Amino acid sequence: MVNTLSITFIANEAGRSGAVSHRELSRLTMFLLIGTLVWAYLSAVLDDMSLTIMWERWEGTIEHTLMAPVPRTVHLLGMSAFGVLHALVRTSMIMACALPFFHVQLAGADWPTAAAVVVMGSVGVVGLGILAGVLPLLYPERGEQMSFMVQALVLLVSGVYYRVDVLPGWLQAASRLSPATYLLRGIRDALISGRSISQEAGVIATLAFFGAVLVPASLATFAIAERWAKKTGRLKRQG
Repeated sequence: MVNTLSITFIANEAGRSGAVSHRELSRLTMFLLIGTLVWAYLSAVLDDMSLTIMWERWEGTIEHTLMAPVPRTVHLLGMSAFGVLHALVRTSMIMACALPFFHVQLAGADWPTAAAVVVMGSVGVVGLGILAGVLPLLYPERGEQMSFMVQALVLLVSGVYYRVDVLPGWLQAASRLSPATYLLRGIRDALISGRSISQEAGVIATLAFFGAVLVPASLATFAIAERWAKKTGRLKRQG
């Protein structure tokens, strides 16, 4: 909540100092507010996936969990479903608390398009979260910090607080590999510009592609990492 307010108040400061016109102030406020809210959602999903491994290791239950007669796909997708629901509730609460602080125009927002983008984008984010969860599994001492590094890279290249086109060319190329880039673009187009689902079909299709690639790839990667962790005895070690 504090992070959301701190970042979004930058728009008020820009308007007060004359850096942006009064007409542009509402758009800048919406741009930053959406960025902070989407990042709150993304970071919650990624945290729930990667920290679950750490929590189970600390509690000494990870061996029992991985030995349970449950298909690993069901296990990981169930954890992902909880992460998405938790992130949605958390982000909705932050949004409800933050909106009274700012004057934003939502009359022209296309909420069905924003919902479609969130649903489709969440699939790719789940795949990214499962991949991040592999790191604590393989590296008990530093895996958690490494998963935070993944989040930091996504934050840097995805245009959370600024447009991607302000980045150097090589980072702009890296931004095309992040599903968060397209998730942010689609939500901002829907809520700020009021673009419809048909107008955002390209973004939604790109998010669907990320989901179709990342989820199977992350499940396969986790299965390989799990076998290697069991073989090398890393599950018994406390991080």
